Amino acid sequence: MINPLISLDQKILGDIYSSREVMDNLEVLCDDFGSRFGGTKGEKLAADFIAEKFKEYGLTNVHLEPFNYLGWERGAVTLEIISPIQKTIPCITLPHSPPVDIKGEIFDIGVGAPEDFDAKNDEIKSKFLVTNSELYPKGSKRWVHRNEKYGRSLLAGAAGFIFVNHYPGYGPATGGIGYQGKAGPIPAISISMEDGAFIQRLAKRKGAVKIQLKSSDKLAPKTSWNVIGDIVGTEKPEEIIMLGSHYDGHDISQGASDPASGVASVMEAARVLAKESHPRTFRFAMWGVEEIGLLGSNAYVQAHKEELDQIRFYLNMDAAGGMPSKDINLHEWHELQDTFENFREEMAQDFAIGQTFHSASDHYPFLLEGVITGGIEPVRKVSSGRGYGHTKYDTVDKVTIRGLRDAASLAARIALRVARADIWLATARDAESVSELLNQPKNAEIQKFRARMESFFAERLPSN
Repeated sequence: MINPLISLDQKILGDIYSSREVMDNLEVLCDDFGSRFGGTKGEKLAADFIAEKFKEYGLTNVHLEPFNYLGWERGAVTLEIISPIQKTIPCITLPHSPPVDIKGEIFDIGVGAPEDFDAKNDEIKSKFLVTNSELYPKGSKRWVHRNEKYGRSLLAGAAGFIFVNHYPGYGPATGGIGYQGKAGPIPAISISMEDGAFIQRLAKRKGAVKIQLKSSDKLAPKTSWNVIGDIVGTEKPEEIIMLGSHYDGHDISQGASDPASGVASVMEAARVLAKESHPRTFRFAMWGVEEIGLLGSNAYVQAHKEELDQIRFYLNMDAAGGMPSKDINLHEWHELQDTFENFREEMAQDFAIGQTFHSASDHYPFLLEGVITGGIEPVRKVSSGRGYGHTKYDTVDKVTIRGLRDAASLAARIALRVARADIWLATARDAESVSELLNQPKNAEIQKFRARMESFFAERLPSN
């Protein structure tokens, strides 16, 4: 006798791998709406498009949830070397960087290992800190995000921050530098690997390098939207399996892989799952303004705190369709390891299962509230960085329909099994358990840094 779940699996797989809908949606999101960066016309057009597609697929309770935030608009920027030579260096400002007209000397800290900032604090003070985009400096066992490098520059008293892409030929890489929705207090710019190498050679050959930076970016209150749609369960509708991705990209590109490949994959999972009935509710969420601080998912968590205990599992799919490997990373929910290994065997699909967590995507506000979270993330990964992501070359042609289908099918098949599992061994973490997770010895360094950042912003920027 054929297992009904396997039969449903096959139906879903046949639908996904014989349809072009997922690529059609990606092309509309990117080619018609552009970056969808917070505050652009394309952002609202994309939100409305997703909502209409959800309705077309048969989802219910489809709606947009607005939230307010401190927005940012790109202005003109010039970076001039004024000593020992005169030269203009192409650059871009990083979102939430303030407008400035300042001069100063650069200090190159290289890959930006955390210990280097403390050891070289006196050399950094009042200078433009230069570092690159490598995630694992000097063989570090943990990644060091751009925001941490910027934050450590702040704490060391830097006058500015220069982010150098470590990939050749991609140009400057963008990325937000704000903190919990607040603007950065010192300017931050990005330059290409090639221009960074030129500055390094110049400093080595001729000594101190002095620059002048002028920027005219704007900070202003704005509104964004989360897009929500449900497939209501028939037996236990109060229990929710949530799938989500942010839909805003960075303003310098289409953001096709990051994040639109995840958006299209979530939409495709919604399309095929909506054709069947399910015992528990599926909720599909597209988050606004992730790129400058996880603002949409934070807004949702704050607005729905009383309902979070209904979420059985949240699967985050940020950039999932463009990921080099489609794995499942459980955010230290070790009690679910055997469950997901059983899923993998039943699905006859090759994916790794990880047990780590990070703070750089929309699962994190849920994790902080104890919600059981995971993500389609590369567990089998090369620890080098994001490649085309966050550059102007993150365009539709970099994403394959196979990658989109693989992410959508993995998500749909996992969601099916989570919804139908009679035994679910994980329970939401209470506040004490969340604190224990965050304060494990391996997280001590990053937690100390975060505490310092909290203090910095509380004391120096109370009204920002």
